[in-house]
Amino acid sequence: MARRTDDPDSLRHLLGGRGGAVDATVPVVVFVVVLTVAQAAGWTSPVGWGGGAAVLVALVVAVFRLRQGRRPRSVLFGLLGVAVGALIALYTGRAVDFFLVQIATNAASALAWAVSIVIRWPLLGLVVGTALGQRTAWRRDPDLLRGYQRASWVWVAQYVVRLAVFVPLFLADQVVALGVTRIVLTWPLVAVCVAASWPLLRSALPAGHPGIRHPVEPVPRTPRQG
Repeated sequence: MARRTDDPDSLRHLLGGRGGAVDATVPVVVFVVVLTVAQAAGWTSPVGWGGGAAVLVALVVAVFRLRQGRRPRSVLFGLLGVAVGALIALYTGRAVDFFLVQIATNAASALAWAVSIVIRWPLLGLVVGTALGQRTAWRRDPDLLRGYQRASWVWVAQYVVRLAVFVPLFLADQVVALGVTRIVLTWPLVAVCVAASWPLLRSALPAGHPGIRHPVEPVPRTPRQG
């Protein structure tokens, strides 16, 4: 059966599946596992072992995804995030600092999404519009613009939830707990955001609207003849 052109599954497909979330969590799992083993075994520089293993796995994942045809920029950004996190942890000697990059990117993302809504360039619209090849045509549709603004608040909430969990664990130096919550709050939370975004987006579209794939431009008023 063909996919409908305007349904929750379509939105989920446009925003990406589990692949990216899995790629982001695998290096974290490896870091925590290798770090724990190194500490238990009394190896020298357990942070170095954990960070090195995480970077190696991230590199393998990056090569695999590039061979699958994944966009190089997103793959390299993921690899860079792991490498920077590992370098920070190695420099400070604190394993928990491996998660500093994640905390900083979530804070920056929450701010960026909130600002984009306020200035009427909601990032959800930019992401979906780009994926659909619409560029900014959706902004000329007042209903779609309003819908993307409403739905984008869900994504702001996603980053705020992560920060509310990550920051206290980071301050408490809870490396294992950070690793576990990093996994739990990746794909499952993104799935919740996609599911919650859809009704908010649809609620802004009047009956008869052709959907997110077909922006409707308002008909300009013609001056009265008199």
